[in-house]
Amino acid sequence: MTMISVVIPAYNEEQAIEEVMNRLKKTMDSTKQKYEIIVVNDGSKDKTAEILEKISFVHKLNHPHNKGYGAALKTGIKNAKGDWIMITDADGTYPESAIPDLLPHLEHYDMVVGARTGKNVSIPISRRPAKYVLSKFANYIAGTNIPDLNSGLRIFKKDLAMRFFHLYPSGFSFTSTITLASLCNDYHVKYVPINYEKRKGKSKMKASDFFGFNKLFMKMMMYFNPLKIFIPTAAIVGILGIAWFVHDILFFHNIAELSVFLLLAALQIGFIGLVADLISTDKNKDHH
Repeated sequence: MTMISVVIPAYNEEQAIEEVMNRLKKTMDSTKQKYEIIVVNDGSKDKTAEILEKISFVHKLNHPHNKGYGAALKTGIKNAKGDWIMITDADGTYPESAIPDLLPHLEHYDMVVGARTGKNVSIPISRRPAKYVLSKFANYIAGTNIPDLNSGLRIFKKDLAMRFFHLYPSGFSFTSTITLASLCNDYHVKYVPINYEKRKGKSKMKASDFFGFNKLFMKMMMYFNPLKIFIPTAAIVGILGIAWFVHDILFFHNIAELSVFLLLAALQIGFIGLVADLISTDKNKDHH
């Protein structure tokens, strides 16, 4: 029987963690699936660690200080015994009752994501504009529509997670990274609609994380699909070069240095993009 390792990062989650763990155990027991629950206490400053010590069915791992959401997940994944990794949060936002809806798809997919597109989704209005922009950018990189880029409730093969382990950041971008890495490398990803509840406790995300996501996407685009950057850039520079060239011929009956420079720059950018794409393709083959 396939074993699932449930990995949960926890940072100052004293308000919800005990209730979430009990509901999670009840749900996993009902699936008749072999499983383990790993909670990584990421340097919590409240009573999270004390509460966890009283929960006997949880395998506890501790960071001496706060390292970040992604760092906690990486610690849990490295220590996981299962062939499949399930991640969720300790703040009560993701409904444990949705987990049985994800499991039937494991036979045909490499990753199953609980997409927050259900009837009851409580995402703060202040986050929605940034979420929309990031989603559009991610769709462009992956070349497909992504219903939920960074859902924190998902199940994926441990082999898949380990293949891209060197790419995962320590912050909140773990889920975005594994999503883009999977889709850009032709893994099969299934999205199952789920609800999303209002969290208990204070959110750990900050406004500055938006810029971190953008930096991540540029890095991912260069790593997996550099032509998405270089070809449009070369096309824009080339069109400007041609326009300037035509302008010079029509109005001055001469060719200015700028038009030649722009056309040569467009060719150079295009060739660099092709070389980057070859390097990217070979690099990703090496990680298979």
